[in-house]
Amino acid sequence: MEINWTEIENKWRSKWIANKDFETNPNEKQKKFITVAYPYPNSPQHIGHGRTYTLADVHARFYRMKGFNVLFPMAFHYTGTPILGMAKRVEAGDAELIENLKNLYSVPEESIKTFVEPVKIADYFHEEIKTGMIEMGYSIDWRREFTTIDPVYSKFIEWQINTLREKNLIVQGNHPVGWCPKDQNPVSQHDTQGDVEPDFTEYILIKFKYGDYIIPTATLRPETIFGVVNLWVNPEIVYKKITVDNEKWIVSAECAYKIEFLDKKITYDGEINGSELVGETVTVPHREESIVMLPASFVESKTGTGMVMSVPAHAPFDYQALEDIKKTNLEADLASKVNKITPISIIETEGYGENPAKEAVEKFSVTSQNDPKLEEATKEVYGKEFYGGKLKSNTEQFSGIKVAYAKDTIKEWLIENKHADILLELTNASIKCRCGAECVVKVLNNQWFLNYGDKEWKELATKCFDQMNILPQEIRSEFQYVIGWLHERACARQHGLGTKLPWDKDWIVESLSDSVIYMAYYTISKFVNNGTIAADNLSKEFFDYVFLDKGDVNKVSEITKMSADIINEIKKEFQYFYPVDSRHSGRDLVPNHLTFFVLNHVAIFPESNWPKEIVVNGSVLMNGSKMSKSMGNIIPLRKAIQDYGADPIRLAIIISAELLQDADFNMESVSGIQNKLESLFHECSRLKPEKIENLEAEDRWILSKSQSMVSEVTAAIEKMRLREALHDILFAFESDLSWYNKRVKAKNRQNISGILHQINSIRVAMLSPFAPHIAEEMWEKLGHSEMVSTSAWPEFSTESLDANAIQSEELLKSTIDDVANILKVTKITPQKITIYTADSFKSKIYHSILEKVMAGQTNMGIVMKELIANPETADVKKIPDFVQKTIKDILSEPTGIRETKLQSKEFDEKEFLANELPSLGKKEFGVEIDVFSESDDGIYDPKGKARHARPFKPAILIE
Repeated sequence: MEINWTEIENKWRSKWIANKDFETNPNEKQKKFITVAYPYPNSPQHIGHGRTYTLADVHARFYRMKGFNVLFPMAFHYTGTPILGMAKRVEAGDAELIENLKNLYSVPEESIKTFVEPVKIADYFHEEIKTGMIEMGYSIDWRREFTTIDPVYSKFIEWQINTLREKNLIVQGNHPVGWCPKDQNPVSQHDTQGDVEPDFTEYILIKFKYGDYIIPTATLRPETIFGVVNLWVNPEIVYKKITVDNEKWIVSAECAYKIEFLDKKITYDGEINGSELVGETVTVPHREESIVMLPASFVESKTGTGMVMSVPAHAPFDYQALEDIKKTNLEADLASKVNKITPISIIETEGYGENPAKEAVEKFSVTSQNDPKLEEATKEVYGKEFYGGKLKSNTEQFSGIKVAYAKDTIKEWLIENKHADILLELTNASIKCRCGAECVVKVLNNQWFLNYGDKEWKELATKCFDQMNILPQEIRSEFQYVIGWLHERACARQHGLGTKLPWDKDWIVESLSDSVIYMAYYTISKFVNNGTIAADNLSKEFFDYVFLDKGDVNKVSEITKMSADIINEIKKEFQYFYPVDSRHSGRDLVPNHLTFFVLNHVAIFPESNWPKEIVVNGSVLMNGSKMSKSMGNIIPLRKAIQDYGADPIRLAIIISAELLQDADFNMESVSGIQNKLESLFHECSRLKPEKIENLEAEDRWILSKSQSMVSEVTAAIEKMRLREALHDILFAFESDLSWYNKRVKAKNRQNISGILHQINSIRVAMLSPFAPHIAEEMWEKLGHSEMVSTSAWPEFSTESLDANAIQSEELLKSTIDDVANILKVTKITPQKITIYTADSFKSKIYHSILEKVMAGQTNMGIVMKELIANPETADVKKIPDFVQKTIKDILSEPTGIRETKLQSKEFDEKEFLANELPSLGKKEFGVEIDVFSESDDGIYDPKGKARHARPFKPAILIE
């Protein structure tokens, strides 16, 4: 019988809502405050978005069952320009966007017509996303929901931004930012198509004189000015003649456009073809020496200035280009100039001679400037020179300086002597704003910036990161790297939705800057939504008192017109739930939001309220490819729920990868999960809670294994290794149940419902955070009266863990497996099977060796010496090969098995196998199995096999 997923999910969601199971208030319990990055409502959520929120919900549900008072709230981020850009595109009739809204997102046409108003877009998708979250079963306290344009939230942001300014952490100045020339706004990651963070590269422009003009060339290595022998110009490019701050320049059109945004006065004076510059000479700025401009098709107008300086002694591309041009039909005069060019060596590097570029080109067998091996040659030369090179005496006052330290010194010298300038370009070649415009780097004048470059601020943030739990641990270094390079960041813009800058109403607080401490707002938003707090009369004093414990409650009461009791209740709510215990987000937010989240918390709050944990997850692929509209592999989350059910989607997302890995989602895995859940559901439907009496060996074993599962799953979830935990619950334990059922059938046992009921109750309880709806249904079928989501998490009990049962059953399993493997290899039909167990002396030695191995001693000679020194084990010298084989046996086992054997006592292998093997052997192999100890009197041992027996490794005779 197939499961009606929609019916089950609706049933349990209705009960959670009716019971208010996830509405959280302060109480006497220990709290857990778990938050996840709130969504930006400019489209429905798709499968990829579902990963971060599902992981956070599993985390919240787990700790709720562990007995914590868990607050898991949600809000919606309206602030910023993406929605504004989207509204403009709708108003302009953008066919592609409107087509996506209709067909991909199923937005009704009458709703699309209203999307010319940005708030209408946000409101529509807000409800769409919220409905999807409810359908996914997220255990959210919806009483605390808010948007970032709510009036009280704006008051909160004003307080935050004023507090930072009072601490001199907001500064006004001139700084470069990513910029949309159409919207006239700074742009950050979520303002761009594809969510690309606009980072920029600083080029040094070396100024070469050409008559009355300057020809600037862009370089990342200013020290190579001393080795320049020619310039490269593309004869196909039409260059612009411009005046830049009273200097006449010749650059590409693209470069001229970039310069317009760099706080320079620029006018356009005319044009010149690149072909007219070929053969002309320019003067090298520092040495007043003439060099020639040569043609090069590889020079691109979009990069730098469209002109490139040539350093053939140290740049493999330049060396090869000169070699290639010598083979072309040049005019006599130009050919003469080319033949006179001699590379100038300026860097001394171990392993290289006078011309490192030439040596690298020859080493990599480069044939032309189009040879892809040039990239490898360049990488090798630049790398060795940067880390191991020193400047030679012909670099004048810079002689002897290591290349790694020369850049800034030489840059300053060139600029000071008016030989150079600065050009800023986006590191990513092409970044588009969500409005469709190409982004640029702009130097903003008198703009407001968060001074993230402040040394003391960085030190505080580093202290917080050092104290925090970061999952997974390997992402910690990425945060350290971000803190290292972080610099000033624009915190205001002039367009978009959001809060006005308190001291300058022409500006709006930038969207990443208003989303860094909003977790604190969750603790008071309940009072906003029920009407207790209104925007009128809210002041700095109110927020200082509630969040920072500063000021006098009576004064706050007088200002806000709220009673002192109410204000103290609000403050108590904050003090109970803060700090944030766990913050969940995607890896793409490490370089911005997640780092800013820590920076702003340490700037505003006392150390006691700094965040405790960050959990970072990878993205989601669809059938191995990144999700994108162009590839048509985006599946809206609600559509997936409708087609497959929320729980199969949740589990398919989790089971496909561990935390930081990119999860490869596919519909085949969803179907497999559905089948697995249906099978477990039908199993639970058949079981009744019956009294468990007279436990047999296999019962003690399976109950102990279920305890091991509780321990392992709990530890995995605490470390957010959710894939591992889910795999243990759904799949790994199945092999144990399969063995248990095999044992039971061999004995023809009938009444095991009580055992299976107990075990599956444990499994369903642990499945609940992962697949909450179907787990509730299974729980009900198992006969439990309360809800599984509000029941207690299964507790590991050492008393219920029978180490002897585990090791004896493992012995039985391995013996059966060994017999099966022998039969498989020999392909014989057995007439008689005999098992020989090791005698008690070997067992005593085994446990002694096990203790030594678990203590880290695995040297056979040392172990042997210690055994001989002990009178009880001294006779081991008669069987020296036994020690070596036993050490090997122990080391081949999982640590858990070794620990179990260490905890358990020695037991009689013969007695156990003699009791349990015959019936199982008859069932498995069709013959009875005889069991002897190697020291038995009258032992049947025609082949002399018994002496080879070792503890947990019986000898086997098959006839």
